[in-house]
Amino acid sequence: MTDQFHPSAQYAVTMRIECPHESGWIAKITKTIAELGSAIGAIDLVKIRNGRSIRDYTVESGSVAQAQKVVEAVRTLDGVNVHFVSDNTFLIHLGGKLEIRSKVPLKTRADLSMAYTPGVARVCRAIEHLEEASFNLTIRKNTVAIVSDGSAVLGLGNIGAAAAMPVMEGKAILFKEFGGVDAFPLCVNDHDPEHIIEFCRMVAPTFGGINLEDIKAPECFVVEERLRDLLDIPVFHDDQHGTAIVILAGLINAMALLQREPSEQKVVIAGAGAAGTACAKTLTGFGFTRIVSCDSHGAIYHGRDVGNAPSKRWLAENTNPDNESGSLKDVIAGADIFIGVSRPNVIDRNDVLKMNPDPVVFAMSNPDPEVAPETVHDIVSVMATGRSDYPNQINNLLTFPGIFRGALDARASNITHAMEVAAAHAIANMITDEERTRDYIIPSAFHRDVSRRVATAVVQAANESGVARRTPKVDRVYE
Repeated sequence: MTDQFHPSAQYAVTMRIECPHESGWIAKITKTIAELGSAIGAIDLVKIRNGRSIRDYTVESGSVAQAQKVVEAVRTLDGVNVHFVSDNTFLIHLGGKLEIRSKVPLKTRADLSMAYTPGVARVCRAIEHLEEASFNLTIRKNTVAIVSDGSAVLGLGNIGAAAAMPVMEGKAILFKEFGGVDAFPLCVNDHDPEHIIEFCRMVAPTFGGINLEDIKAPECFVVEERLRDLLDIPVFHDDQHGTAIVILAGLINAMALLQREPSEQKVVIAGAGAAGTACAKTLTGFGFTRIVSCDSHGAIYHGRDVGNAPSKRWLAENTNPDNESGSLKDVIAGADIFIGVSRPNVIDRNDVLKMNPDPVVFAMSNPDPEVAPETVHDIVSVMATGRSDYPNQINNLLTFPGIFRGALDARASNITHAMEVAAAHAIANMITDEERTRDYIIPSAFHRDVSRRVATAVVQAANESGVARRTPKVDRVYE
């Protein structure tokens, strides 16, 4: 009996296996691995000695438990010796995923006197007299702080600052790889929004922008709103706006494919946290006027008790024009679009059948969606998830590198709604009318041209919004 999950690189292990150097032994080992449902990625010969061979077997499984079963099964084979087992995911995190490298040579006294004392004093004086010069004369020009308290890490919840660091490091290398932006993780061991705000205010002179990450609602709303008022550098909560931008991009293409008008669509959103609220606001601003947002208690409507939650008060006052009440399963009836930013399996095939014909379903809970795509593929017109192993992955990687690339190049003082909508259009426009299909409404997260297109659109929107403090040549953006 094998695990139900598909083999994945995240559960890959490398086993160094010694066995007799004779015909049939590799087949025996690989058969044992395959019978447990795992997949072999590579077999590499290490050495042959005394009639025995040593090879590294890289094996992908569907879970930690499945990987352990594979290792134990191989160990029980007569004549086989497993020297060691390495967890490949843990290996790439050893020592962290980031390092600092110098951009200038330090080989002579002259190098030292310019990079540090005494020459550095001249640069310090220049910035003292004109603080704006720090954007050109320090790392600030191209550096973003990734700030998190670890209170709402995707799929893990409140795991704290130290445990959130691997995620923030990962975010930093994505910034660099896809946007050319130097980003540094700053995990704060404090959940008090006032303390997080003060921390960001104090470190702001070091950075050209701040990306807020994995801070739970409603604190994330308070932190972002206050920082946008306090600071003159871009502040962006990716869990809110990054998600909303990519969803909007997908819906732009879905509406074009199906030849539907946003104002005529009933949209039901499962989830009223950071992503769900930002999504509702973004779609409302784009012309989707019939939106019903649901939290764990059901539909949010005018007059419902939402407690001391400003974000839910906004939803109650600005969405659900027909004041629908009831559970998610009640209000999904007659919907044209379902957007899930909540938890796995909140709806099923019967619920999707209650929607209008040929519905659009974006089920983005990870790793398990709000509804399994296999169960509804024949009754939906467009399906999107947060996973890479299904078509139409809604991935924030399409957004934040280009957003900050453009904001930094324009030296923007803020990230406006117009800049976010421009980013959504840039992502949507990566797919031409001829290319657009039900399985291709969102470009791949690895499409290298996305960040450049987003950055260019963001620079233009920043200029039009009046928040740009410099105007780079458009053809030089994202060099």
